[in-house]
Amino acid sequence: MCAAGRRWGRRQRALLWAVLLAAWEAAWGQLRYSVPEEMPKGSFVGDVAKDLGLQLLELGDRGFQIVSEVRTQYFALHGKTGHLVTAERIDREQLCRLVEKCVLRCELIVEGEMKFYEIEVEITDINDNAPTFREAETELRVIETTAPGSRFPLPDAHDLDSGRNSLQSYELSGDEHFSLAVQAGPGGDQRPELVLAKALDREEAAFHELVLRAMDGGDPARTGTARIRVTVLDANDNAPVFSQAEYTVRVPEDVPVGSVLVTVKATDADEGPNGHVKYSLKKVSDMLSDIFRLDYETGQIMLLRSLDFEEGNSYELEVQADDGGGLFDTTKVTISVTDVNDNMPEISVRSAISEISEDAPSGTVVALVHVHDRDSGANGEVRCSLDKDVPFRLQSSQGSYYRVVTARELDREQVSEYNVTVRAADGGSPSLQSSAVLALRVLDVNDNAPVFAEERYSARLAENNAAGALVLTVRATDADWGQNARVRYRLAEGRVRGAPLSSYVSVQAETGALYALRSLDYEQVRELQLCVRAEDGGAPALSSNVSVRLQIVDENDNAPQVLYPPAAAAAAWSGVELAPRWSEAGALVAKVVAVDADAGQNAWLSYELAKATEPGLFRVGPHSGEVRTARSPLARDAARHSLVVLVRDHGRPALSATATLSVVLAESVAELLAELGGAAHEAAAPGEPAASLTRWLVLAVAAVSCLFVAFLLLLLALRLRRCHRRQLLPPDGGASRGVPVSHFVGIDGVRAFLRSYSHDVSLTADSRKSHLRFSAASCCDTLPARPPPDEPAPLLGDQDPAGALPADPAPSSLSKCRVTTQASQGLHGKSRAQREKVCSVPQAITQRNLLGNQLEAVRWLRNRLESHLQRVADSGSMSRAPGAGAGAEPRPKPGGLERGRAAAAVSRRRLRVSLLAAAERRWSRRRRSVLPPQAARSPGAGRSGSGTGSSSGGGERRPERCGWL
Repeated sequence: MCAAGRRWGRRQRALLWAVLLAAWEAAWGQLRYSVPEEMPKGSFVGDVAKDLGLQLLELGDRGFQIVSEVRTQYFALHGKTGHLVTAERIDREQLCRLVEKCVLRCELIVEGEMKFYEIEVEITDINDNAPTFREAETELRVIETTAPGSRFPLPDAHDLDSGRNSLQSYELSGDEHFSLAVQAGPGGDQRPELVLAKALDREEAAFHELVLRAMDGGDPARTGTARIRVTVLDANDNAPVFSQAEYTVRVPEDVPVGSVLVTVKATDADEGPNGHVKYSLKKVSDMLSDIFRLDYETGQIMLLRSLDFEEGNSYELEVQADDGGGLFDTTKVTISVTDVNDNMPEISVRSAISEISEDAPSGTVVALVHVHDRDSGANGEVRCSLDKDVPFRLQSSQGSYYRVVTARELDREQVSEYNVTVRAADGGSPSLQSSAVLALRVLDVNDNAPVFAEERYSARLAENNAAGALVLTVRATDADWGQNARVRYRLAEGRVRGAPLSSYVSVQAETGALYALRSLDYEQVRELQLCVRAEDGGAPALSSNVSVRLQIVDENDNAPQVLYPPAAAAAAWSGVELAPRWSEAGALVAKVVAVDADAGQNAWLSYELAKATEPGLFRVGPHSGEVRTARSPLARDAARHSLVVLVRDHGRPALSATATLSVVLAESVAELLAELGGAAHEAAAPGEPAASLTRWLVLAVAAVSCLFVAFLLLLLALRLRRCHRRQLLPPDGGASRGVPVSHFVGIDGVRAFLRSYSHDVSLTADSRKSHLRFSAASCCDTLPARPPPDEPAPLLGDQDPAGALPADPAPSSLSKCRVTTQASQGLHGKSRAQREKVCSVPQAITQRNLLGNQLEAVRWLRNRLESHLQRVADSGSMSRAPGAGAGAEPRPKPGGLERGRAAAAVSRRRLRVSLLAAAERRWSRRRRSVLPPQAARSPGAGRSGSGTGSSSGGGERRPERCGWL
């Protein structure tokens, strides 16, 4: 029971160790497989993708490869299935001649992840080799006096297979005098020996033929044979004897070919042919026979080819010494090879990328490098390094693998390509080095915005340019590469004088050339401030802006314009300047006023007298344009003078204009009229009498007087008609059905519908007339648009006023208005009659409300004009301010003509404001005179502020005084 428990415990421990070993291998990414040798190409070895937990799609996308240290690649990975298969036919005896366990190692490199997995494949032996003897026939010489039981070594058989398939046993057949004995060698090998079982007799048989058969343990077993010929000799007393039972020698692996490594020596005490010793190699393989050679006469062992410590570090030879009489002796020769630093480190790049983005984070794996040195000891210790001037570093990985990773962020604009040199040096003396170069190109990322060559641009362009003229060219560069460095230009949005900026200038998207799209006028636009944006082709795109200032240069393209005297006055003598004959020299006669729309020197005006009726009598100020007398007029001087003043600017070429002045010298009004009549007579057409102008003037004055009298008569007729219609209305009327009585007031016995009015006022800044419209649709307390069915007739119709009123006209309870005349003292002490109309309170309320509405309209007009004048003044001050609107569009400076017109318009508006203020005061006095505040607050009076009145059904209303409308 205890023994069974111990066996079960051992099994559990073995199982635990197996599980731990499998877990360790999985943790380290190692796989172990086994496959028999001589398998055909493409044979299945193992399911690598399943065992490592890799997805087939990931393997296909990221890329993979199988690498090994040997030159021939014996394995491959099937991309569709993830199976490890054989890539070549594998011969175990060729790969692992000197080792018992044949294991091939390879690595699976996953390039996308920069990871590797170690794979070990054990090559198992199959019985594909039969035992063989080096020599098919062997001859032995035995002295006939040899005692039975003596042993003679036989040649060994060799089987390249291993394990059970290797050599297992020997058999001997052919003669009863001999038997076979097998001895175990020092390394566990079998050594056949021939045993003399029965005494020999040369006279009986001089030769004996034997067959030695060697057999392996395969199924089926393979065999090899050798023929042994035994020759019986006469007696030989002494056998050869080696000086050492075992020879051991140590040689470096770089010993020259042909060198004598060791010399064996054997002596024989016999003389003659029995004392002559010859040497031979026993139990030697084909490989050893290719490396070493034994001199049969001297016993020297020489080197036939170079030794390699990495291929074999120890060799054993068995040397046999034979005399001429058939006796022999054997010795063992061991040759140890010492390592020499004759192998440079081997650097193999297992996985690498050729391109990397410049925004890759620090620590990005660039390459996976494997370093190996075939030497051993210190000669095989390898140290790896990189150049110091590269932004990369080495990171040690598992085993002999290193990762090349980025040490910091990259910048393609500084270095676009790297040649990373990986250097490996071993620990030998002297040290051997090797290197490998990794070519890496840095991919561009759009991390640089375009940069303009200048911080700001400015250009000058003469006005009246041709459409499409080149103004200037802006240029921006981008430090990026490819599409990210392609710069395109465009204008930022803006407006000039209400029009889009793009209608004035445009920029060529590829070259940055700025063109003027229209002919520019300095008098309209004096400067253009625009912004050009440069944008690269990256995603997302980066951009930068630059300001461009375009100054319009004035040209002398406007001639001076004469404001006074007007051009039409020269022909008809309507603009005549008067000068007394008693004027002294230098007296001001007139002034020529001219302006030039240009600016600067082109707008400087000079005046000169080009033509005069009496030269020397008048002169013109060259800068002021004032016409003055050059001397006192004489009696002989003509009364009428015509002066032609030439106005010239200072442009190149200069432009000019002329003004014609008519000056009349007169001493009295009669003389002045006579001269004017004569001028009119001369200005008349040929054949027309001289008095025609006077006749037309008289007719014009008479027509104006008639129109004025007709206007007064029409105004009087309208006033009388209004009073007559008031008298025709019935004195009393009942309230209309459907309308409350409180909505009516009595005016002279007529019930009028009381409502409040609203008005619309239209006013323009430059208009000389204002429009005031009372809108009936906006009234409050009005009657419905349609009368009720039982009352189809209007409230107050024009056809039958009586029908609109009640049939029984009751006497009005309200008083009628009466007119009183009072004498009052007028201006300058003159007396005048003042007429006053005394009205009842409801009528006064109605008149007061109407006057209030009109007063509000006048106030509104006056306030509107005052606010407009204030805006004009503010805009003028802002335009004159030097720092106003620094970022706004500059306004062109108005010319003299525009300034004169603006001043005249301002004066007209100020006159209207003063007139409206006077009208406002007049209407206010009239409104207060209609109904004093005491009457408005008395019982039964209408509320003046609401614009409505109500009549109390009872007593008599107190009459109040009110002025005439």
